[in-house]
Order: sequence, then C-alpha cells, then structure tokens
Amino acid sequence: MSLYIEYLKEIDSRKKDLALAPLPIDGAELLSEIIAQIKDVANEHREDSLNFFIYNTLPGTTSAAGVKATFLKEIILGESVLAEITPTYAFELLSHMKGGPSIDVLLDLALLDPTLPDNAAVSKPAAEVLKTQVFLYDADTARLATAFKAGNVIAKDILESYAKAEFFTKLPEIAEKIEIVTYIAGEGDISTDLLSPGHQAHSRADRELHGQCLITPEAQAEIQALQVKHPNAKVMLIAEKGTMGVGSSRMSGVNNVALIAGKKASPYVPFINIAPVVAGTNGIAPIFLTTVDVTGGIGLDLKNWVKKVDATGNNVVDDNGDAVLEEAYSVATGTVLTIDTKAQKLYNGDKELVDVSSAFTPQKVEFMKAGGSYAVTFGKKLQTFSAETLGVEAPAVYAASKEISHEGQGLTAVEKIFNRNAVGVASETPLHAGSNVRVTVNIIGSQDTTGPMTCQELEAMAASTISPIVDGAYQSGCHTASVWDDKAKANIPKLMSFMNKFGLVTARDPKGAYLPMTDVIHKVLNDITVDDRAIIIGGDSHTRMSKGVAFGADSGTVAIALATGEAAMPIPESVKVTFKGHMQDHVDFRDVVHATQMQMLKQFGGENVFQGRVIEVHIGTLLADQAFTFTDWSAEMKAKASICISEDDTLVQSLELAKNRIQIMINKGMDNQAKTLNGLIAIADKRIDGIKSGTSPALAPDDTAKYYAEVVVDLDAIDEPMIADPDVNNEDVSKRYTHDAIRPVSYYKGSKKVDLGFVGSCMVHKGDMQIIAQMLRNMEAQGQKIEFKAPLVVAPPTYNIVDELKAEGDWEILQKYSGFEFDDAHPKGAARTKYENIMYLERPGCNLCMGNQEKAEPGDTVIATSTRLFQGRVVADTAEKKGESLLGSTPLVVLATMLGRFPTLEEYKSAVEGINLTKFTPPTHEMTTKFTGEAVPIKLV
Repeated sequence: MSLYIEYLKEIDSRKKDLALAPLPIDGAELLSEIIAQIKDVANEHREDSLNFFIYNTLPGTTSAAGVKATFLKEIILGESVLAEITPTYAFELLSHMKGGPSIDVLLDLALLDPTLPDNAAVSKPAAEVLKTQVFLYDADTARLATAFKAGNVIAKDILESYAKAEFFTKLPEIAEKIEIVTYIAGEGDISTDLLSPGHQAHSRADRELHGQCLITPEAQAEIQALQVKHPNAKVMLIAEKGTMGVGSSRMSGVNNVALIAGKKASPYVPFINIAPVVAGTNGIAPIFLTTVDVTGGIGLDLKNWVKKVDATGNNVVDDNGDAVLEEAYSVATGTVLTIDTKAQKLYNGDKELVDVSSAFTPQKVEFMKAGGSYAVTFGKKLQTFSAETLGVEAPAVYAASKEISHEGQGLTAVEKIFNRNAVGVASETPLHAGSNVRVTVNIIGSQDTTGPMTCQELEAMAASTISPIVDGAYQSGCHTASVWDDKAKANIPKLMSFMNKFGLVTARDPKGAYLPMTDVIHKVLNDITVDDRAIIIGGDSHTRMSKGVAFGADSGTVAIALATGEAAMPIPESVKVTFKGHMQDHVDFRDVVHATQMQMLKQFGGENVFQGRVIEVHIGTLLADQAFTFTDWSAEMKAKASICISEDDTLVQSLELAKNRIQIMINKGMDNQAKTLNGLIAIADKRIDGIKSGTSPALAPDDTAKYYAEVVVDLDAIDEPMIADPDVNNEDVSKRYTHDAIRPVSYYKGSKKVDLGFVGSCMVHKGDMQIIAQMLRNMEAQGQKIEFKAPLVVAPPTYNIVDELKAEGDWEILQKYSGFEFDDAHPKGAARTKYENIMYLERPGCNLCMGNQEKAEPGDTVIATSTRLFQGRVVADTAEKKGESLLGSTPLVVLATMLGRFPTLEEYKSAVEGINLTKFTPPTHEMTTKFTGEAVPIKLV
C-alpha cells in the first residue's frame, strides 16, 4: 500500500478519534509521492495533494523540506509547469521555508551565471527573497562570499542588503496600541504544568494534539468565547496574585498559549503560532519569560495586588504573619485593556494602570518586530559577516547592547563569568549587572520530553550540526526512564538518533552499541561541567550546576545554543548567601536548604529577594555532588540561577570526581565521533593545573562586589527536619503550592498520615542512598522488625551510583528489603497505578518527580525528596481529597514510610542517631578576591 493511502488512513483516524487535523508532513518519501500525484493532472488525489504540499509540509531541514524546495526549483526553472503554482508563487513558498534546503535552492537560482540569457529573470527575484532570510549558516555565507569575490553582482547586492540588515529594517514596526482582553488562568503561582502537563509530554512534538491539554477544555472554550466577543483584542492569560510560568521554561507551554491566543507565524506552516500575551501579578518567571521572547510575545508584570499598609505606613499582616494584599486595579476575566507600546503603559480606557516598560526594552521590541528572538540572533550574525566580507562598517540597526560598568566596583561571581564568556563587547572595562551581552555557551543539555521539540526547532532554523565552540552537549533519557512503553519506544530512539548525528553525547546509542542509560540529566551535566567559570544552558528548569552558572531554558533556546554556541541575555543581579553557626548532628543538608528559603523570607518581610536573580552561595566546603542539592533547589526559590562559591581544594576534588565519571561514560562507549568526552577530561586537567599552580584559583567574587541583597543563614537555628508543604488547604488560594511554606517536622505532631514516600530525583546523591542502607543496618543491629507501613519508591539518579553501591555493599541491603528491583533487560511496559507497602528499587531516572509516567495514587499524601509540589504533578486530586506532595530529606522520607505517618522529633532523632547525614561546615573565611579591574578571579586574600 502507498504511503499516501496510509497517510489518508491516519488522517481519518485523527479526525474520528481525536478531532484533529492531518499531521504535518516531515518525510521525503511521502512528499515525493504527493508531488508525483500533483504532476499527474488526472490523479484523483491531485487537489488534496496540492493542499498538503502547500499548506501541510514542515519547513527547515526536514527531509520533506528538501523535496519541497527541489520541486519549487523545478517550477521556477520551467522544468515543471503547474497552473496552481506559478514561479512567482513558488518564490513566495520558498520564502516561508526558513533556511536549509530552501536557502540552497535560492542560492542556486540567485547565483546563476549572469552572462547567460534569461538568468536575470530568475536570479533577481531569488535575490529579493534571499534578502528577507536570516537562517543562513557557514556553508551558505561561504557561497555568497565566494561568488562576491568572483565578481558576481547579485551576490554583492545580497551582501549589501544583509550589511544594512534590511531583513529587519523593512519589517513593520510593532503596533503602538494593542488591545487585550483578560483571562485569569489561575490564582496564585501558575506552574507551566498547567499550560503543558508533564504527563502529556509524549505529545509535545504533535503541536495540535498537545494544545488540547492547555489548562482544561472548559478554559479553552472560555478563551475562544472571549475571542469571538472581542475580535480585535488579544486574550492575555494571567496568574492572578501570583507569578506566571514558575517551575520550568516549557516551550510547549508557550506554544500552547500561542496556539489558542497567538497569531499564525506563516499561512503555509501548520500549528506554529507566535506572539502570545501573558501576565502575572508578580510578573513572569525568568526562564519562562525567555520562552515568551522566543515567540516574540509579551510578558507583563501587572503589580495589580499590593501590600496593604495601616495609617502609620506599616504593612498589615494576617494571623500567619504574612502581608495582607489589596487590589490596586481589577483584571477580572473579560476586562478590556490597552497596551500603549510607545508610552509603555497599561490602560483601562483613559486610566493609566501600571508602567510596563520592563516588557518593552529595546531588545524585547526587536524580538516582537522580528517574530521572535531567533531571527534577531541570526540577523546580527548575518549582518556582521556581510559587513566584514564587503569591508564596510555595519550600520547601527539593532538596539545597542547595554553595557554598564561602574568605576571602582568589584565583580560578583556571575559578573566574572559573563565577562569571561562575553563576545562583541565594546567596553574596555568589566561589565556589571544590567548589561545585555552575547556569551559563548560551554555546556548544553537536552532532555527527553522536550528534546523532540528541540529537534523541531533545529530543523526549523535549518541547523545540521552542533557549533564547534561548544565544549560538550548531552541528550538525556531520564524523563522517560520509568516506563518503556509504546510512546517511549516510538519517540526516544528517533530523538537519540537525531541528536547523535547532530553531535551530542546521547544517553542511548541509536546503534545499540552501549546499554540504555537513563541518568538524570542534571546529574550528568553537573559531572561534565569541568570549569567553574562555564556557562551552561539546559532544557529543564533544574539545570543549575554547582560548577559554573547554569540556566534552565526552553527547547528553542537550547536549540539556538546548540546551533550557534551562543546565548544572549542580561547579566543578572546577585544575592549573596553565607552561613554562620554549626549544623546539629541530626540535621541533614536538605534541611539547611529549606531553612535558607524560610529564613530569607523572614529576613526580608516576605519579599523573595531570590526571585529572578542569581544566588551566589558560599558552600565551598561541599563537593559538587552535595552542593548541587542547594543549587538545584534554587529553581524552587524562583532564582534565575545559582553559583556555588567553592574552595580550591574542594573544587579540585569535585573536578577529579567529574573526570572519573566522564571516564566511566567513555568506558561504556558513550563518547561520540568528535571525542567530546575525552575533550572534557582535557579541559578538567587544564583547570586543575590552574588551581593547583595558583595562576587561576577557584571562582570567587571581589570583596567590593555589589549585591541586590545579602542573606545570612543561621545554622544554629535549625533544630529539626524542615519540610516544604504545598499547604493545599490554605484559605488564600494564591498561597497554595508555592514552596514558601517551610515547616518543622514538629508542626505535624507525629500524626500526619503518609500514603507514599519517594527518594529520588536530581535532589539526591550517593550519600542519600547510603543513608537508607545505614538506617536499615542500624535497625537490623537493634533487632527491630523492618517493614513499611507505606510504600517507599527509591530511584537512584544515576547508574554510576548504583554501580558504586554494589561495589561497596550498600546495594545488597537495599535489595534484601525491597519488594521490587528494576531490570534493564525487561523494563516496565506500563506505569504503576497501585502500590504495595514495600520498598521499590526503581530504574535510575526522574520517576515520580516528573509525573509524566509514574504517579502516586490520586489523593495520596506523599513525602518526597524531589523538587516539585505543584498540584497534580506527583499526585492528582480526588473529589474527596487533594493530593499532597510534601518535600523533605531522605531520612525523614524513609522513616515516615516505615511509620506510615510523619515522625515526632524524638522518633526522628532516635532513628538517625549514628548515621552519617549530609553535613556542611561553613568556610572559615569568605571566598572573595580583591578587585583589579579584570574580568577574571585572582588569588584569595
């Protein structure tokens, strides 16, 4: 049977079962059959085939795009003649194909020998289309440069247009007035899980299908009703009394919002929408805002709820000591407002509501004008190349990079990293926070539930290989590790094959040369980051390494970093975190992490000074594995990133450990053709030499650096396990699921029932697995009966940890008391829906934390070491009871499952006596350097 007939069957099934349109075409074989039917004027499928060819073929570097571009070239050259597609129309279709094969064809046509007759009729219109394109790569620009040097006048004309950036300057300006109608998507912080649920991750590459999971079907109907009622307004989705897009970047979340409330990017590309408008009382989460920029959208900080003050000017607080908020102005669903982009104000009629200038910086306006940040990034590179090739100075077309330098002011750690990695900087003095810069990216991570979208983004921007300036990049398999079901079998091998060919180190070898690896992406990135001055970009909000500075990003930002080796962003402000006092024996470092958030909020009257900023945390005595527990949690603190200020000796130990783990990956056959992993070991060796010689010590801020705020955490004040509680029954809906309700275990008085415990995710390390083994051994030695009154799910983050535990004897005791152990030869084919009161030793990976495969039973109360406590993530609600995901340390989770309830403080202390918990001792001196005016750290004082 023909591929086309199979495609028709699929179309019929999608329409009948899912009410969906035909799946966009990305394969060359199917499109070749469609083209053959188009050429056959008597073919019964010809009309539909024309529509599929014109309107339903994916552009960029898909194999279908290559076939489409070739056929359009035939039409332009007169080799094929169609009444429906004239040469002029063929040029228009090429102009919407965004690079790759379409650029090859346009260059072929534009650079035809000008001395031959009739070539001008083809080359000139081809050149005019090329002048509108920005997704050109080295091979494309090299062809132009070669033709120009050979005297080709068309090539010169194209380069002159590029040097003037006419692809940008000739675009229409953004509208001065944008009418919007409000839709409150939720009250309180809105997680990106609401916009793109984790359990629907398998469908993200199918944009129309995935769009159906946005919020609820009822919400989608309400948004569509608003569009009908207000046809001239854009629907703005709002997080009322909260922050929009917390938790992760989720390109799929922005895609879903754009699909229902944005505008079509091209009439010839299905289900690619751009320019949504989103807002929050407390603005937009930083990494989600980057995703909005990718689509040329608008993200507003509404500030429509403010702290209530009394007659004396003091904040009014409630019974819990939290500030009482009052409404400054209403954004109730259906309110029609106007954004004045010139005045940068939000209005209700003639009444000014709030300044929104932060959403309309010169750079953000450029993203809106260009249809997204990618076009600006590529446009700048193309303009620079063309001007250099012509030997002219490029005119100032784009907004000048904001370069801020304060004389006499030292540098924070993040400022040092940005200065070290900055490119194209005009300033001769070091840059400070607020500067906008392009930076080289050293390490990049793509994870498996967003990876298929990253592949689509790479294809759309016509990228075919990783940038040579990237030190290392990794494609994980951890988010789909728990269940090797039909969806995983269909998606993951295809993803790994694409990324392996693109140049990444992949968790699964598409050729089957090494065993499946499902190690948690953040743990792998933490190991392959071998320079504390590196910049890391990863497709997950928990890309927050304890070496260098790492930024969680959407799938598109990951794609552009892979393709160009660069990212563009402002240098963020920093908050300094130091510690005093001593940890008590029964306290785990995870408790310190939670207490940091609680003490910070208390110190600043409820203001989260971490939000949108980089936390520079002085935990230099902890190895990278343990320090990662803090940097990882900074996502829940709503920080933009986190930097661990390490001591020299500790950093060397961390780098040696990283080298060992990279070597294990090499031994397992995971290195790629470019020998990336071997290259990382060489980088680590060079960094170690610099530290040991004293020529380049561990990264540290200058002692004259300026911080937004400084937080001092009192270790002496932490006397018991600290738990992050979703506070599901708080009368104020906006205060539920925020990670801000940090409570001591005594709050629960030993009576809160536990239905399931989970030890796993990126928040645990080898020491956590050893703690479980120690607890079991202690109970054996004391003659206690070891039983679980609630299920305990244990998922080590990496295979390395499992191998080390086996070698050291700890895995044996875990096996002894487990009722289930993973088997890679026979992985689970379906998600578990019921749990017994046993310990489950699950495959390394994200497991329950992700919520896309495994979940607790609906309505359960879960105590977990993971990071997410958002509604529905780990556990769904029932009609009778809300599901709860409380977060705590490993020993607390284990003990709670053995008791079937939260322990009392006395029970907890008894259970952990003599156990080596994760400990931390503050450095004996501050890790700072003297400011020298240089952008690199110098010797410690």
